[in-house]
Amino acid sequence: MRDALTQALKESMRAKDERAVSTLRLILAALKDRDIAARSKGNSTGITDDEVLQMLQSMVKQRRDSIAMYEQGGRLELAEREQQEIDIIQRYLPKQMTEDEIAQAVQDLIEEMNASGLKQMGAVMGELRERYAGQMDFAKASPIVKQKLA
Repeated sequence: MRDALTQALKESMRAKDERAVSTLRLILAALKDRDIAARSKGNSTGITDDEVLQMLQSMVKQRRDSIAMYEQGGRLELAEREQQEIDIIQRYLPKQMTEDEIAQAVQDLIEEMNASGLKQMGAVMGELRERYAGQMDFAKASPIVKQKLA
């Protein structure tokens, strides 16, 4: 994953794609910060690819939140820039699950785990995070899990 991001940065620089270069630099800087934090906790190799995917998803979420705020404030040019960054980040994420696919995965997992109440919501969400890292928007999955376990 790291190599793909570094290679993409080089290609973007050659293509003189300023938006992609700045976004990829942000991604690589965040990755380096997380690697340093992981090393201080005794993990000499840095964060895993699953953690990289989670980081990318959180970057997309941050930008979506920013878009909403920019649109409320009438700053459409800034909202457009954030959307361009989302498009670049999503190139490195696996295909995202639709809401129907999320609901089906939640239903299947609840049946597999024999989960029957809200007390098991944490266990179900943990298992979803493990199985679908980078593919599922857990902010969308959480209310579905809660509804099905209620």
